[in-house]
Amino acid sequence: MKLHYSATSPYVRKVVACALACGISDQITRIETNPHASPPDLLAVNPLSKVPCLVTQDGLALFDSAVICEYLDAIGAGLLFPPPGPARWRALKFQAIGDGIMDAAVSRRLDMARPTEAAREAAMARQQDAIVRALDLLQADPPANHLDIGSITIACALGYLDLRFASDAWREGRGKLAQWYAAMAERPEINGSAPPG
Repeated sequence: MKLHYSATSPYVRKVVACALACGISDQITRIETNPHASPPDLLAVNPLSKVPCLVTQDGLALFDSAVICEYLDAIGAGLLFPPPGPARWRALKFQAIGDGIMDAAVSRRLDMARPTEAAREAAMARQQDAIVRALDLLQADPPANHLDIGSITIACALGYLDLRFASDAWREGRGKLAQWYAAMAERPEINGSAPPG
């Protein structure tokens, strides 16, 4: 399998963590890709020019981290997506929260590079407010301590906040969430998927 990736993408980190958790990371060749440059080799498999993009053994191109993670779980250990029932809905809920934090944080990060104007500042504030509300929800109801798609996604989202917005001090007033993340960050699947640096 081939994975088009960018080392600092939280979505890529989620995929790498899932591959590690499923015991199949050694089956994946990573191809460093700058999706903003729309390289031809990425466009040939993903017309959206986004990473992560996984090309399976049989040549099927999968994009969007949620789809890729479910595929990896299906061919790997099969432990990250619980069977239908309360545990599955909870895991998927946390995946959605984590993806939402990543969406808001990445959007905010991209806006920071644009010229200052009122509309940009309003958009960044809106994204920051969404992140704060999601963090407050997670403080009140953190994910489980075991690995599933929800806990992996939340850990990758919080790691991205540390990487790109360390000055935001998301841990302040969120001791329970900070403690959960500290323990999760020690797991080899999360630690092993951290961007270099």
